[in-house]
Amino acid sequence: MTETVPYEITGTAGEIEFRKYPPLVLATVESPGGDVGFNLLFGYISGNNTARDTISMTSPVITSGTIPMTAPVVSDTTSMSFVMPPEKSRDDIPEPVDERVRIVPVPEREMAVIRFKGHARKDDVAAVEVRLKEGLRKAGIEPVGEPFLMRYNPPWIPGFLRRNEVGVEIRR
Repeated sequence: MTETVPYEITGTAGEIEFRKYPPLVLATVESPGGDVGFNLLFGYISGNNTARDTISMTSPVITSGTIPMTAPVVSDTTSMSFVMPPEKSRDDIPEPVDERVRIVPVPEREMAVIRFKGHARKDDVAAVEVRLKEGLRKAGIEPVGEPFLMRYNPPWIPGFLRRNEVGVEIRR
């Protein structure tokens, strides 16, 4: 079973769950989409790194039109990130061999999240993003950056069993 990033639930507002996440390290790739980013990241955790180590898969896999949980970057690419095992610090993570893979430390932060099931199609994700932004507006909470998608399951899991989330960093 894939390890999942730990978090503490700090509250709710309607369907929105507020969570506090610990500092994390992401392996991130910017790509035109499709399988390119996934394949580069999977290669990295499978040993295409300077230590030739395999790294445990940790969920969620994060995709965004911007680099997740940092200042927005406007581009025609998307980013995909694998979360490194939460017990590992930046110093414990081997450097990528492929320069398209970047290692990005992310500080502790609070997030607003809406969970949904299905195949995380573009239209479904966009609809959840709208609900998240509207729910935060009604709660008087400002998001930091843009929402991003978090997927928890491998592709062979049926849609009705899949866990997906749209999240955004917040400051309260």
